[in-house]
Amino acid sequence: MVNLLAAAALAAAMPAPAPSATPALFVVRDADTTVYIFGTFHALDGQTQWFGNRVRGAFERSDKLVLETLVPEGPQPIIHTASAFRPPSVTPSASFLATTRMAISAGQAQGMQVGNGADMVLRHQAEAEGKPVEGLETLQLQIDMFNRMPPASGAANNKVSASDPAQMQGLSQAMASMQAAWKRGDQSVFVTMLGQLKTASPDTYRMMFTERNERWADWIRARMQSPGTVFVAVGAGHLAGPDSLLVRLAERGIPSQRVN
Repeated sequence: MVNLLAAAALAAAMPAPAPSATPALFVVRDADTTVYIFGTFHALDGQTQWFGNRVRGAFERSDKLVLETLVPEGPQPIIHTASAFRPPSVTPSASFLATTRMAISAGQAQGMQVGNGADMVLRHQAEAEGKPVEGLETLQLQIDMFNRMPPASGAANNKVSASDPAQMQGLSQAMASMQAAWKRGDQSVFVTMLGQLKTASPDTYRMMFTERNERWADWIRARMQSPGTVFVAVGAGHLAGPDSLLVRLAERGIPSQRVN
C-alpha cells in the first residue's frame, strides 16, 4: 500500500495537448517580479488541449522556464534513469522501483505517455523559442532521494504485483482519475492521495513533498528579489494540501493567487 501511494504520487506530475482543460495555474508577484506556478502531470494521454489560453499566455510572458529537474531525454521515465545512474554503494528500495514501474505501466494502459507530459511539452516549446530552461534541483539530488526512499514494511510491502490483474486495474483507474482531476484543475484528489501517503509512510511523504516544497519556496523567495517573469512547473501534488509549495510561500509572506 505504501509503495502504491508513493508510486502514484511520483507519477502524478503530468500534462498534454482537443477538449479544453484548465489545469491549476497560480501566480505570485510584486512590483517588478512575477512567478507563475503551474501544476503538471508528468505523462498525459494527449487527448486534451491544455496548453492554451491562460497557461500559454503566462508561458509566453515569461523570460525563463523552471522545471523540477532537467532529465536526460529518451524513452525511459525518470525512475528508470535514477535506477540506471544510482551509485553502486547505495541500494534503493527494489519494491518502490517495481511499484513505480507498475504505476507507469498503469498510466500507459490509459494512453498516458511521458512525451505528452506537460514538463516535456513546456521544455520543447521553450527550447524552440530559445527560452532558457533550468531545474529547481539536480538529477543527482533526485537520484539520491530515490535511493534513500524507505522500504515499506509488513503486508504493505508484499502484495504489490504486476501479475495481479485486479491490482493493475485499480492502479490504472487511479491514474485515470488523477489525470481527469488534473485536467479539471481539481486539487482535491491530490489532497486525498497526499493525506493517505503521509499516514502510510511519513518519511516518504517528508522526503518527496515537505522537504522539497520548503527548498522550492526558498528558491522562489530568492527569485522575487530580481525583476522579471518566470514560469515554474512542478508536479500538481506539490500545490495541494497543508504542506504545499503555496502554503510554504504564504508562510514566507508571499501570497499566491489562482489564475485559472
